Amino acid sequence: MLVTGRGVVEWVARRTNEFGGFGTDIGIGWARHGDLVAGVAYADWNGPNVVCHIAAQGKHWATREYLGTIFDYPFNQLKCKRITVCVGEGNAASRRFVEHLGFTLEAELAGAHHTGDLRIYRLWRDDCRYLKAPYALTRPDLLRAA
Repeated sequence: MLVTGRGVVEWVARRTNEFGGFGTDIGIGWARHGDLVAGVAYADWNGPNVVCHIAAQGKHWATREYLGTIFDYPFNQLKCKRITVCVGEGNAASRRFVEHLGFTLEAELAGAHHTGDLRIYRLWRDDCRYLKAPYALTRPDLLRAA
């Protein structure tokens, strides 16, 4: 089940060792049996780009509906051209995950993370497979009504 709002942002922040709430109240989560199992916080939107912070726990949370929704929001509703994700060098699982989602490494900031370098990934709208079937939202109003 989709969940939106500040609670999702706080959940993501606790799991990514971030302090505060990324300066945003915009989050989309996925709940199972009333508990969040995945979440994305959207921050620093400037028109063409938004920064996403992603967290999950457990397995089998990446449903087609959820993946379609978390990419529909920045690309179709905000009209972004790209999404940026930053991952610490020491977080190999997160690096593999964002690469699996289709993000590509754009830059590294030496020593900018407590685990070493900060790796900056991007995903262009045109390269996002989650905007197409079978992931594309068949009911884009679903999130807007939430």
